[in-house]
Formats: sequence, C-alpha cells, structure tokens
Amino acid sequence: MFKKALFYNQIDTKGSIGLLLLRLVAGSAMIVHGYSKIQEPFSWMGADSGIPSIFQALAAISEFGGGIAWVLGLLTPLASLGLVSTMAVAVQFHMSKGDPFVGREGSFEPALGYLAIALTLLLVGPGRFSLDALIFGRKQKNNCSPGSEKLEITNKAR
Repeated sequence: MFKKALFYNQIDTKGSIGLLLLRLVAGSAMIVHGYSKIQEPFSWMGADSGIPSIFQALAAISEFGGGIAWVLGLLTPLASLGLVSTMAVAVQFHMSKGDPFVGREGSFEPALGYLAIALTLLLVGPGRFSLDALIFGRKQKNNCSPGSEKLEITNKAR
C-alpha cells in the first residue's frame, strides 16, 4: 500500500519526460543553493539570525540532499516534503521582512517557485524515468505466486 501510494503513478511518457526535465533543472539548482549552506550547516545564516542551528542544518540538508534526490528521482516524496517545509519557511521569512515578490536585493519569488515545484513533485511523483519508478514501481503482471493460475482462470471465465 505504501509503495503504491507514494511511488507508483500512471503518468504517460510525455509527462514523465517533463517531470524528468523539471527534476534535473530544479534539483541542480537546489544542489547549488544548498552547497554553500552544507559547508557550515549549523551557522550558514549567521549567529544573529535568530534561527536555531538545528533548523539551519535541516534546511541545508533539505536543499543539498533534496536536490540530489530530485536529480536521481530517488525518494522523491521524502525529498519533496523536506523542500516544501524549507521553502514555506523561506517564503514566510522573506515576506515578514517586507521583501517584494520580485526584487534585486531580496524577494520571495525563488522560494515560492521552488515551493510550487516541491508540491508538484510531492503530489504527482517523479515520473517513469526515476530511480523511484525503477525500485518501487509497480511490477508487471507476471504473477507466479501460488493460486495465481486459479485467479487467471476465474478472471477469464467472467
């Protein structure tokens, strides 16, 4: 049930190609954003930020590790959940400072864009061209379990 709910989807080839491109571009950007943060995970915002160091570390891991997971299409729901949380906080942080939607010095546009991407991947999944689909995807209907012949015969009779 868990595998089916989180890793199996019925997206066609074109949709899966779109999700692959989205994962590659957004995942690469998340890796770049998270790289500098992962260098000093407990203090990348500075001592006077008011954000506890554990939350700074979770954000750094979420961005860097989540970006890698998106690129690979591995544990995509988990990575997306972490990034949804991180980007929601980032949007709120920028908005509370009075940053505009789009601006030169600071804005919440990038965080809101990544939040939308993370929500999309959380709700839709990584698509067919991912390690999630390879590892956790639904198997073909080659049932070799005991009683499967009986089930086939019963289904044919209907």
